Amino acid sequence: MRIFVAGATGAIGRPLIAQLLAKGYDVVALTRSPDRAKTLAEQGVESAIADVFNADAVKAAVTRAQPEVVIEQLTALPKTYTGESMSAAAPLNQRIRLEGGANVLAAAQAAGVRRYLRQSIAFWAVPGTGLADEETPLSIYASAAVAADAHTVNEIEHRLLETPNLEGIVLRYGFFYGTGTWFALDGDVAQQVRQQQFPIVGNGEGVWSWVHIEDVAIATVAAVEQGNPGIYLITGDRPLEVREWLPAFARWLNAPPPPQISVEEALRLGGAGNLRYGVSSNRHL
Repeated sequence: MRIFVAGATGAIGRPLIAQLLAKGYDVVALTRSPDRAKTLAEQGVESAIADVFNADAVKAAVTRAQPEVVIEQLTALPKTYTGESMSAAAPLNQRIRLEGGANVLAAAQAAGVRRYLRQSIAFWAVPGTGLADEETPLSIYASAAVAADAHTVNEIEHRLLETPNLEGIVLRYGFFYGTGTWFALDGDVAQQVRQQQFPIVGNGEGVWSWVHIEDVAIATVAAVEQGNPGIYLITGDRPLEVREWLPAFARWLNAPPPPQISVEEALRLGGAGNLRYGVSSNRHL
């Protein structure tokens, strides 16, 4: 099977490419960088060089590749996980998801691609007291910062699922940990925890649903092979409250216990968007 991957050099893309190659698939990766194309070639991956914002170039690249399946993992997230860096990255990240993703999707449809998988986000689901599932709506009526991102995710999900003549699969991933993520041993959050800059907010009741980056790749390949069109949650089976996972993470890092701050202080430092993850329930199957 020939598979076209957009976003092949990111945190998901690297283990995903390795999994696809191990399964014997013929992989074509979209990149705009000749240097990255050389790196991909060393892995045994054919490159398609094009700017994702150039619709004609993307269409030509997908048409030349003639894939049966497209996997879209386009993001533009920063290496650091802070309110400032996330806000600075937000415009490009939104553009690459909306405009870049639309270009890849249109190219896939024009090339007669059979199946299209795209990255989505589990933790934008409406918080509740029980476990969320694939039917749980996204938080489009939350605070302004959260609602803006939830609207973007909602739009790209519906755009794919409503595209005719295409098997659309939406993969709502949980919080990533593992190599290449913010929560790796050498990741940015690990460094913040070592420096006691990543606090428990309030009582630490916020619930995070985690998934290892290697499991993300395995689940994505399984969706390529077996998934039916629709939405899938890709998370671990044990959601954890911040007051449980953050001290455990600190111990694993041999770091001091994380500090604890009030909800009011968290609002002052990080705003309502960041506060959501400290105190809101976000449980997923």
